[in-house]
Amino acid sequence: MSKIRVAVLGYGNLGRGVELAVKNCPDMEFYGVFTRRNPNSVKTFGAAVFSVDEILNHKGKIDVLILCGGSATDLPTQTPELAKHFNVVDSFDTHAKIPEHFAAVDKSAKNSKNVGVIAVGWDPGLFSLNRLIGESVLTVGNSYTFWGKGVSQGHSDAIRRIDGVLDARQYTVPIETALNSVRQGKNPQLSTREKHLRECFVVAKDGADKAKIEQEIKTMPNYFADYDTTVHFIDLETLKREHGGIPHGGFVLRSGKTGENGERNHIIEFSLKLDSNPEFTASVLTAYARAAYRLNQQGQSGAYSVFDIAPALLSPKSADELRKEML
Repeated sequence: MSKIRVAVLGYGNLGRGVELAVKNCPDMEFYGVFTRRNPNSVKTFGAAVFSVDEILNHKGKIDVLILCGGSATDLPTQTPELAKHFNVVDSFDTHAKIPEHFAAVDKSAKNSKNVGVIAVGWDPGLFSLNRLIGESVLTVGNSYTFWGKGVSQGHSDAIRRIDGVLDARQYTVPIETALNSVRQGKNPQLSTREKHLRECFVVAKDGADKAKIEQEIKTMPNYFADYDTTVHFIDLETLKREHGGIPHGGFVLRSGKTGENGERNHIIEFSLKLDSNPEFTASVLTAYARAAYRLNQQGQSGAYSVFDIAPALLSPKSADELRKEML
């Protein structure tokens, strides 16, 4: 059986993670990297590098293209456009805009008979699935999601795109008292601001207006406006030394009741502790690339979210093997 040929557009932390993840999948091969940079300047783990300008020359040679750009400005245009030519998977993570992103990709992919899987990762993605399962099983109750403590790639990218910012890291920090209250079955009503803090470490360019940068961060809709946000300005050496890693994680909890009068309490909890946020996210993207390919081979097209894809399509094992080994 021929292997699934996977390529990436963009070769930052996420793109590198996909290359490594594909190497661990016996049913896949890594086709190469497409970049907006000079291809000669991009160092991979051995993969070929091409200019994004020539990507359409590779149409028909790639089974799934994984898009590794940012949700702020890249994916809203890249995913619908490239779904005209390839099966695509992206990690679009602006929750409030997922419905419109899905609609744009669905139209494009259906017209071209391709598959576009959007909003893949751990949140949105694996956490989304656990929220759905929790609410479906415990129909009476409350759902809670806590992120961190960890570096948010999307939020860090959004800060770096602010005029005057050289580099940045953003940490999402759960408020422990809120998390513990949920675990104790108290079913608190928590606002967005009561669940998390956001802490930003920013390297400003020489001469940049730091007050303006801080104000723009704290008022940024969909990212920081609804949170208590702290901004620290530091130098580049300190950022690299103290904030060079990309850890993350979080918790999805469903606190629910059963019984004639709701007298029995239940807690469902799913958690992740990630040493490398982008490498884990890349591994999720790679599994869903397998699903995208299989769906397309079945004659399916259009946009899909993690809710629409059967778990068996994620595994390299056959249905018989899954039933025998995992069910």
